[in-house]
Parts: sequence; C-alpha cells; structure tokens
Amino acid sequence: MGLRNDIAARVRAAQRDAHRADDLVRDYLPFIKAETAKFTGRSPQEGSDDELGIAMFAFHEAVMAYDARRGAFLPLAARFIKNRLIDYRRREARHLTVVSLDSATDETDGDERPALVDQIATEHSDMDEGMVREATRKEIRELAALLETYGVSFADVADNCPKQDRTLETCRTAIRYAREHFELIEQLEATGKLPLAAIASGTGVERKTLERHRRYLVAMLLIYTNGFDIIRDHLYKVVSAAPEVAGGDAA
Repeated sequence: MGLRNDIAARVRAAQRDAHRADDLVRDYLPFIKAETAKFTGRSPQEGSDDELGIAMFAFHEAVMAYDARRGAFLPLAARFIKNRLIDYRRREARHLTVVSLDSATDETDGDERPALVDQIATEHSDMDEGMVREATRKEIRELAALLETYGVSFADVADNCPKQDRTLETCRTAIRYAREHFELIEQLEATGKLPLAAIASGTGVERKTLERHRRYLVAMLLIYTNGFDIIRDHLYKVVSAAPEVAGGDAA
C-alpha cells in the first residue's frame, strides 16, 4: 500500500511540475519498456523504435489524466500505452497500404509490379491480368487527379479516416445519406465544398464530427459517384478499415 501511495504522490507532484513529470517517465522507463514489449512481442530499443517513444508519451498522458479516486496509477498507464500503440499500429497499416496505392500511379519498368495493381488483378482472375492492371493504373491516376482538385491526397484520406468503430459507422451514415440525396453530391462538385450543414441536418450526425473527417468523406463520395468500378470496394477497405473493422460492409 505504501508503494501505491508513493507513486500516487509522485504523479500528483508531476501534474504540477514538468521537471518532476520528466523524472517520473525516466524512473518508470523499465515499466514503459515492459508494456511496449507486451504489445510488440520484442524488447524495444531506445532511439530506434517508434513504439517506445509513443509509449513514453502515453505514460506522460496518463500522468496528466490520473485521478486517485479512480484507482491505481500503473494499470491506468498500461491502458494508455496499449491504446496509443493500437492507434499507431492502425495508422501504420493505413499508410503502408496507401504507399502501395500511390506506387500504382507510377510507371514501372521490367518485372517491378505495384502491389495494389497485382492484388486487384488477382481479384479479377476471370479477366486478362494485363488488362486489369492497366485499367487499375488508369483509374488510380484519374482518382488521384480528381482528389487533387479538391485539395485531397491519398495520404490525407488515410490520416483523416475514422479510427473508432462508432465514428466509422457515423461516417458511413453520412455517406449513405449523401448518396441517396444526389443534390448534395452536385453541390459538392459545383462548389468543391462538402455540404456539412445539410448532411448534419439530414442524419443527426454532429457537424463537428463531419468536419473532423471532411477529407475522408469527400474522397468516399467522389469514389462512389464517379464510376471507379474496379477500385471502389478495394479502396474503401484500404483507407477506412483498421484490422478490427476490416470485415465491415462498405458504406
């Protein structure tokens, strides 16, 4: 019990003093490394593993959020670390796939084969692979050019897509509503701006949620209404599905 009281006192002091907060992070670095290793399955290395830096930041966040009335500090810190590392893993998965998507817009020589183009080609095995690959490249280039006119890139969409199941479903509701009310799509195409007020009013989704994921919503609406038949479903999975929600239906 004394140890618990001691760390609680140190956390309260750290909440008021940045230097004490830094000292606390340093002193509990073995704990932070252990929690990181539980997640990654290996011992993290200082200065080379992003996961450790994220875990240290999460520990500091836990210090700032701690309230002794809600229980012990270390279990709270462990949850913060795990949640931050999960978010990081999701972002990395999205970026890796978006890099694959971006590479498909480049011309290739010899035997180099962009991953996304090859993957889509195998999904359409009943068609000539070369034809599918070329058609896929063409659609991706066209989509990239279209998104650029709205100030959006593939990487923007990956960064802006919902991270939580509930928020993802909320965005799907907004997308379905806009697709069912084509005047909203026409307004988007005419003005270059997403009609947030009309979508919020028609769906009950908070406008601030729509604004927070505006680039993601713009991209999805353009994909679903501009005839990108080959990559539509595939791209939806690429930019929106974290591992836990990848099995969900497209909007």
